Amino acid sequence: MIRLSTEAPFAHGGNRLCFVDPGNQDRCIKVRRPEFTLADLRKKKGFPYTLLPLSAVDESRKEDKILRACERRLGDDLYAVVSRHYGFVDTDMGPGLCSELIRSADGRISLSVMEYVWEFGKTESLLKALDRFADLWPEMMVPSRDLLLHNVVAQCDADNEVERLVVIDGLGYSGMIPFSWLSSSYKIRRANKKLQKFRQLLDELLDVQKKGEMTNLFWKQKHDGKAHHEADNP
Repeated sequence: MIRLSTEAPFAHGGNRLCFVDPGNQDRCIKVRRPEFTLADLRKKKGFPYTLLPLSAVDESRKEDKILRACERRLGDDLYAVVSRHYGFVDTDMGPGLCSELIRSADGRISLSVMEYVWEFGKTESLLKALDRFADLWPEMMVPSRDLLLHNVVAQCDADNEVERLVVIDGLGYSGMIPFSWLSSSYKIRRANKKLQKFRQLLDELLDVQKKGEMTNLFWKQKHDGKAHHEADNP
């Protein structure tokens, strides 16, 4: 069993905490925040979740199911744009979902796109990495919620040039019709809309960055339970 209770999380979301795996610095472990039970989460989400089983609000179980299905369909190609999935591990804080911890060439945990833009601005390498990401993402048809700036990280080389963008959270689909039943053309259109919204968020952040101020919107995303390696956005 992995002991996490004596470790400090490097990031946290509304419902989960993120730890560096004590036995492997290139992996992270997400566990449910101890102050929240699944019953609490179901109550917080409200109707219609109150009519569903507790498993319907277990973010880690849903994420695990999605990634396993995508890996069966796409193989290792999936991990060009999503952090590698390792399944569940036993921890002293309950079941933990283990995944690749994206690090840049300097060994540090990669910055979220939000953090990268705030520090370095709209670099050419970021835009090129975004174009490469946009070429791959729709065709992979990975079910996701909105692609938020703190849920995508920028993996950089030794010169802080972005090599690739990686989704580390925000996977899922909350529609009434199961995602697997939807047509490929619809899934691709949906993914392209998510990309368009992501670019809009990036442009908004760039405007804020030029003014040298962090607006309430971005401050909330960055600090109010939405750190760059974890967020439980509905």
